[in-house]
Amino acid sequence: MKRPLMMCLALSTLMLAACDKVPAGNVGVKFQMYGDGKGSLQELPPGRYWVGWGYEMYTFPTFTQTYTFTRSSNEGRPVDESLSFQTAQGLIVNADVGITYHIDPSKVTLIFQKYRKGIDEITDIYLRNMIRDALVKEASGLDIESVYGKGKARLIDAVQKDVADEVAPVGIVLEKIYWVGELRLPDNVVQSINAKIQATQMAEQRQNEVAQAQAEAQKVEAEAQGKAQAQLTIAQAEAKAISLKGEALRQNPNVVQMSAIEKWDGHLPTYNGGGALPFVNLTAHEASK
Repeated sequence: MKRPLMMCLALSTLMLAACDKVPAGNVGVKFQMYGDGKGSLQELPPGRYWVGWGYEMYTFPTFTQTYTFTRSSNEGRPVDESLSFQTAQGLIVNADVGITYHIDPSKVTLIFQKYRKGIDEITDIYLRNMIRDALVKEASGLDIESVYGKGKARLIDAVQKDVADEVAPVGIVLEKIYWVGELRLPDNVVQSINAKIQATQMAEQRQNEVAQAQAEAQKVEAEAQGKAQAQLTIAQAEAKAISLKGEALRQNPNVVQMSAIEKWDGHLPTYNGGGALPFVNLTAHEASK
Protein backbone atom coordinates (compact mmCIF):
# COMPACT_ATOMS: atom_id res chain seq x y z
CA MET A 1 0.00 0.00 0.00
CA LYS A 2 2.83 2.37 0.81
CA ARG A 3 4.59 1.91 -2.51
CA PRO A 4 1.55 2.73 -4.71
CA LEU A 5 0.81 5.73 -2.49
CA MET A 6 4.36 6.98 -2.80
CA MET A 7 4.24 6.47 -6.54
CA CYS A 8 1.01 8.47 -6.75
CA LEU A 9 2.49 11.24 -4.68
CA ALA A 10 5.63 11.31 -6.83
CA LEU A 11 3.53 11.32 -9.99
CA SER A 12 1.38 14.14 -8.66
CA THR A 13 4.46 16.14 -7.73
CA LEU A 14 5.89 15.59 -11.20
CA MET A 15 2.67 16.67 -12.85
CA LEU A 16 2.48 19.80 -10.71
CA ALA A 17 6.07 20.61 -11.58
CA ALA A 18 5.20 20.28 -15.26
CA CYS A 19 2.35 22.78 -14.91
CA ASP A 20 2.68 26.51 -15.32
CA LYS A 21 0.37 29.44 -14.66
CA VAL A 22 -0.53 32.45 -16.80
CA PRO A 23 -1.48 35.17 -14.26
CA ALA A 24 -4.35 37.58 -14.74
CA GLY A 25 -3.39 40.54 -16.95
CA ASN A 26 -0.97 38.37 -18.92
CA VAL A 27 -0.95 36.37 -22.13
CA GLY A 28 1.01 33.12 -22.26
CA VAL A 29 2.97 31.66 -25.14
CA LYS A 30 3.68 27.90 -25.05
CA PHE A 31 6.71 27.09 -27.16
CA GLN A 32 7.64 23.58 -28.35
CA MET A 33 11.39 23.06 -28.20
CA TYR A 34 11.76 19.50 -29.53
CA GLY A 35 9.99 16.90 -31.64
CA ASP A 36 8.11 17.05 -34.90
CA GLY A 37 6.37 20.31 -33.99
CA LYS A 38 9.54 22.06 -32.90
CA GLY A 39 9.14 25.83 -32.97
CA SER A 40 5.35 25.80 -32.85
CA LEU A 41 3.60 28.37 -30.66
CA GLN A 42 0.36 28.31 -28.71
CA GLU A 43 -1.11 31.51 -27.28
CA LEU A 44 -2.84 31.02 -23.92
CA PRO A 45 -5.14 33.24 -21.81
CA PRO A 46 -4.80 33.44 -18.00
CA GLY A 47 -5.02 30.04 -16.27
CA ARG A 48 -2.97 26.96 -15.28
CA TYR A 49 -1.62 24.70 -18.03
CA TRP A 50 0.24 21.46 -18.50
CA VAL A 51 3.55 22.33 -20.10
CA GLY A 52 5.24 18.95 -20.26
CA TRP A 53 8.72 17.94 -21.29
CA GLY A 54 10.09 19.70 -24.36
CA TYR A 55 7.96 22.85 -23.94
CA GLU A 56 8.54 26.24 -22.38
CA MET A 57 6.02 28.80 -21.21
CA TYR A 58 6.55 32.56 -21.56
CA THR A 59 4.20 35.14 -20.07
CA PHE A 60 3.74 38.69 -21.34
CA PRO A 61 1.98 41.29 -19.14
CA THR A 62 -0.47 43.46 -21.05
CA PHE A 63 -0.62 46.21 -18.40
CA THR A 64 1.80 49.18 -18.33
CA GLN A 65 5.41 48.33 -17.53
CA THR A 66 7.83 50.84 -16.01
CA TYR A 67 11.58 50.41 -15.87
CA THR A 68 14.50 52.72 -15.07
CA PHE A 69 17.95 52.31 -16.54
CA THR A 70 19.98 53.88 -13.79
CA ARG A 71 23.43 53.94 -12.22
CA SER A 72 21.93 53.28 -8.79
CA SER A 73 22.05 49.74 -7.47
CA ASN A 74 18.75 50.35 -5.64
CA GLU A 75 16.70 50.55 -8.86
CA GLY A 76 16.34 47.96 -11.60
CA ARG A 77 19.14 45.44 -11.52
CA PRO A 78 22.03 45.87 -9.03
CA VAL A 79 24.40 46.97 -11.78
CA ASP A 80 25.08 50.23 -13.61
CA GLU A 81 22.44 50.40 -16.36
CA SER A 82 22.77 54.13 -17.06
CA LEU A 83 23.23 55.27 -20.65
CA SER A 84 26.09 57.31 -22.14
CA PHE A 85 26.24 59.23 -25.40
CA GLN A 86 28.36 61.89 -27.10
CA THR A 87 27.57 65.40 -28.27
CA ALA A 88 28.72 67.02 -31.50
CA GLN A 89 31.95 68.14 -29.74
CA GLY A 90 32.66 64.59 -28.58
CA LEU A 91 31.80 65.29 -24.93
CA ILE A 92 30.43 62.28 -23.07
CA VAL A 93 27.14 62.65 -21.23
CA ASN A 94 25.78 60.05 -18.83
CA ALA A 95 22.11 59.81 -17.85
CA ASP A 96 19.49 57.74 -16.08
CA VAL A 97 16.52 57.08 -18.35
CA GLY A 98 13.07 55.69 -17.62
CA ILE A 99 10.59 53.96 -19.91
CA THR A 100 6.90 53.05 -19.69
CA TYR A 101 5.19 50.81 -22.24
CA HIS A 102 2.66 48.01 -22.65
CA ILE A 103 2.19 44.99 -24.86
CA ASP A 104 -0.56 44.77 -27.47
CA PRO A 105 -2.39 41.54 -26.42
CA SER A 106 -3.17 40.71 -30.06
CA LYS A 107 0.54 40.70 -30.98
CA VAL A 108 2.08 38.66 -28.18
CA THR A 109 2.96 35.78 -30.51
CA LEU A 110 4.56 38.20 -32.96
CA ILE A 111 6.66 39.72 -30.16
CA PHE A 112 7.91 36.29 -29.13
CA GLN A 113 8.70 35.36 -32.71
CA LYS A 114 10.67 38.60 -33.06
CA TYR A 115 12.76 38.41 -29.89
CA ARG A 116 12.48 34.79 -28.64
CA LYS A 117 12.75 36.19 -25.13
CA GLY A 118 10.51 36.99 -22.17
CA ILE A 119 9.46 40.50 -21.16
CA ASP A 120 12.38 41.03 -18.75
CA GLU A 121 14.98 40.14 -21.36
CA ILE A 122 13.24 42.29 -23.98
CA THR A 123 13.35 45.25 -21.58
CA ASP A 124 16.89 44.75 -20.29
CA ILE A 125 18.48 44.02 -23.66
CA TYR A 126 16.48 45.16 -26.67
CA LEU A 127 14.67 48.23 -25.38
CA ARG A 128 17.75 49.50 -23.54
CA ASN A 129 19.86 49.13 -26.69
CA MET A 130 17.23 50.93 -28.76
CA ILE A 131 17.18 53.87 -26.35
CA ARG A 132 20.98 54.03 -26.26
CA ASP A 133 21.26 53.94 -30.05
CA ALA A 134 18.61 56.64 -30.44
CA LEU A 135 20.41 58.85 -27.91
CA VAL A 136 23.71 58.44 -29.74
CA LYS A 137 22.06 59.28 -33.07
CA GLU A 138 20.05 62.30 -31.92
CA ALA A 139 22.75 63.83 -29.69
CA SER A 140 25.52 63.56 -32.28
CA GLY A 141 24.29 66.71 -34.01
CA LEU A 142 23.81 68.80 -30.85
CA ASP A 143 26.32 70.92 -28.94
CA ILE A 144 26.64 70.51 -25.21
CA GLU A 145 24.66 73.67 -24.41
CA SER A 146 21.68 72.32 -26.35
CA VAL A 147 21.83 68.94 -24.62
CA TYR A 148 22.27 70.41 -21.16
CA GLY A 149 19.90 73.34 -21.57
CA LYS A 150 16.81 74.06 -23.64
CA GLY A 151 17.41 71.18 -26.06
CA LYS A 152 17.23 68.58 -23.31
CA ALA A 153 13.48 68.07 -23.66
CA ARG A 154 13.62 68.04 -27.48
CA LEU A 155 16.37 65.41 -27.35
CA ILE A 156 14.39 62.93 -25.23
CA ASP A 157 11.27 63.56 -27.35
CA ALA A 158 13.23 62.69 -30.49
CA VAL A 159 14.55 59.52 -28.82
CA GLN A 160 11.02 58.53 -27.81
CA LYS A 161 9.78 58.92 -31.38
CA ASP A 162 12.65 56.85 -32.80
CA VAL A 163 12.08 53.97 -30.38
CA ALA A 164 8.29 54.11 -30.68
CA ASP A 165 8.50 53.86 -34.47
CA GLU A 166 10.81 50.87 -34.18
CA VAL A 167 8.78 48.78 -31.72
CA ALA A 168 5.21 49.66 -32.79
CA PRO A 169 5.06 47.17 -35.70
CA VAL A 170 5.81 44.21 -33.39
CA GLY A 171 3.21 45.13 -30.75
CA ILE A 172 5.11 47.14 -28.12
CA VAL A 173 3.21 50.34 -27.42
CA LEU A 174 5.66 52.91 -26.08
CA GLU A 175 4.03 55.38 -23.69
CA LYS A 176 6.96 57.48 -22.46
CA ILE A 177 10.73 57.77 -22.35
CA TYR A 178 11.99 60.32 -19.85
CA TRP A 179 15.07 61.62 -18.03
CA VAL A 180 15.50 60.51 -14.42
CA GLY A 181 17.34 63.23 -12.51
CA GLU A 182 20.02 65.47 -13.97
CA LEU A 183 22.38 64.67 -16.82
CA ARG A 184 25.92 63.89 -15.70
CA LEU A 185 28.69 65.89 -17.42
CA PRO A 186 32.39 66.37 -16.61
CA ASP A 187 32.84 68.92 -13.81
CA ASN A 188 34.87 71.33 -15.94
CA VAL A 189 32.15 71.33 -18.59
CA VAL A 190 29.44 72.05 -16.00
CA GLN A 191 31.48 74.96 -14.61
CA SER A 192 32.04 76.37 -18.09
CA ILE A 193 28.36 76.12 -18.98
CA ASN A 194 27.27 77.71 -15.68
CA ALA A 195 29.72 80.58 -16.19
CA LYS A 196 28.41 81.15 -19.69
CA ILE A 197 24.82 81.07 -18.51
CA GLN A 198 25.63 83.56 -15.73
CA ALA A 199 27.36 85.91 -18.18
CA THR A 200 24.39 85.71 -20.53
CA GLN A 201 21.96 86.44 -17.71
CA MET A 202 24.01 89.46 -16.58
CA ALA A 203 24.14 90.81 -20.13
CA GLU A 204 20.38 90.40 -20.44
CA GLN A 205 19.93 92.18 -17.11
CA ARG A 206 22.04 95.11 -18.33
CA GLN A 207 20.01 95.29 -21.53
CA ASN A 208 16.82 95.32 -19.52
CA GLU A 209 18.16 98.11 -17.31
CA VAL A 210 19.16 100.19 -20.35
CA ALA A 211 15.77 99.60 -21.97
CA GLN A 212 14.03 100.62 -18.75
CA ALA A 213 16.12 103.81 -18.48
CA GLN A 214 15.34 104.67 -22.10
CA ALA A 215 11.65 104.08 -21.49
CA GLU A 216 11.72 106.37 -18.42
CA ALA A 217 13.54 109.09 -20.41
CA GLN A 218 11.04 108.81 -23.23
CA LYS A 219 8.21 109.05 -20.71
CA VAL A 220 9.64 112.24 -19.16
CA GLU A 221 10.23 113.72 -22.60
CA ALA A 222 6.71 112.88 -23.68
CA GLU A 223 5.26 114.46 -20.54
CA ALA A 224 7.33 117.64 -21.13
CA GLN A 225 6.26 117.79 -24.75
CA GLY A 226 2.66 117.33 -23.66
CA LYS A 227 2.87 120.19 -21.17
CA ALA A 228 4.58 122.47 -23.68
CA GLN A 229 2.00 121.68 -26.31
CA ALA A 230 -0.79 122.37 -23.83
CA GLN A 231 0.72 125.73 -22.89
CA LEU A 232 1.20 126.62 -26.55
CA THR A 233 -2.40 125.73 -27.30
CA ILE A 234 -3.63 127.91 -24.41
CA ALA A 235 -1.41 130.81 -25.52
CA GLN A 236 -2.61 130.52 -29.09
CA ALA A 237 -6.21 130.48 -27.92
CA GLU A 238 -5.70 133.56 -25.73
CA ALA A 239 -3.90 135.42 -28.53
CA LYS A 240 -6.67 134.59 -30.92
CA ALA A 241 -9.28 135.79 -28.42
CA ILE A 242 -7.42 139.10 -27.92
CA SER A 243 -7.06 139.50 -31.66
CA LEU A 244 -10.75 138.88 -32.22
CA LYS A 245 -11.67 141.30 -29.42
CA GLY A 246 -9.37 144.00 -30.79
CA GLU A 247 -10.79 143.60 -34.27
CA ALA A 248 -14.31 143.86 -32.90
CA LEU A 249 -13.45 147.06 -31.05
CA ARG A 250 -11.89 148.62 -34.12
CA GLN A 251 -14.99 147.91 -36.13
CA ASN A 252 -17.32 149.12 -33.33
CA PRO A 253 -15.63 152.03 -31.43
CA ASN A 254 -18.83 152.91 -29.49
CA VAL A 255 -18.74 149.55 -27.72
CA VAL A 256 -16.24 150.85 -25.15
CA GLN A 257 -18.42 153.85 -24.24
CA MET A 258 -21.52 151.69 -24.09
CA SER A 259 -19.76 149.31 -21.76
CA ALA A 260 -18.62 152.18 -19.52
CA ILE A 261 -22.12 153.70 -19.41
CA GLU A 262 -23.61 150.36 -18.44
CA LYS A 263 -21.18 150.15 -15.54
CA TRP A 264 -21.65 153.94 -14.43
CA ASP A 265 -23.31 154.39 -11.03
CA GLY A 266 -24.88 157.78 -11.97
CA HIS A 267 -22.47 160.01 -10.02
CA LEU A 268 -20.03 162.37 -11.63
CA PRO A 269 -16.48 161.82 -10.60
CA THR A 270 -14.81 164.26 -8.20
CA TYR A 271 -12.30 166.27 -10.13
CA ASN A 272 -9.46 168.15 -8.40
CA GLY A 273 -6.98 168.75 -11.16
CA GLY A 274 -6.63 169.75 -14.77
CA GLY A 275 -7.19 167.55 -17.73
CA ALA A 276 -10.05 166.14 -19.63
CA LEU A 277 -13.32 165.17 -18.06
CA PRO A 278 -14.42 161.58 -18.01
CA PHE A 279 -15.15 159.54 -21.06
CA VAL A 280 -18.84 160.57 -21.51
CA ASN A 281 -19.36 162.33 -24.82
CA LEU A 282 -22.10 164.80 -23.88
CA THR A 283 -22.42 166.25 -27.36
CA ALA A 284 -23.10 162.87 -28.80
CA HIS A 285 -25.42 162.14 -25.88
CA GLU A 286 -27.38 165.37 -26.28
CA ALA A 287 -27.53 164.98 -30.00
CA SER A 288 -29.10 161.60 -29.53
CA LYS A 289 -31.96 163.34 -27.68
